[in-house]
Amino acid sequence: MSSQKGNVARSRPQKYQNTFSFKNDKFDKSVQTKKINAKFHDGVCQRCKEVLEWRVKYSKYKPLSKPKKCVKCLQKTVKDSYHIICRPCACELDICAKCGKKEDIVIPFDKEQEIENNDNNPSSSRRSHKRPDDDDGLEFDIDDDSQGTD
Repeated sequence: MSSQKGNVARSRPQKYQNTFSFKNDKFDKSVQTKKINAKFHDGVCQRCKEVLEWRVKYSKYKPLSKPKKCVKCLQKTVKDSYHIICRPCACELDICAKCGKKEDIVIPFDKEQEIENNDNNPSSSRRSHKRPDDDDGLEFDIDDDSQGTD
């Protein structure tokens, strides 16, 4: 392309074409990369979600090493990278945790917290699964024995 003013039209096609897309975990198989790829971006607007996904896709996402200060409550409670508002303040004010604008939140924090609460209580679900299995096994054994003796 020439440096002349107004000469912005390219006269030839792009010289080099990518034959395959960039993979952020092709050579970097670390635990940190796996955590970043599995990160769930919630509590942000659509544009901020796309920005965060782009950062993850092209290995530009840097996780926080220690919590940042929230711009609303001024406490060190922001634990997500690139966010400026903590989860409780963002939920209470119904604003994007990254840009701070009152936009439509794509995935609210509440849904994700309910999922975490269900995942944090696997022992209660295991207990409920074990008891019927044990009881059913005993009932079937008793029924089989009683049928065999008659």
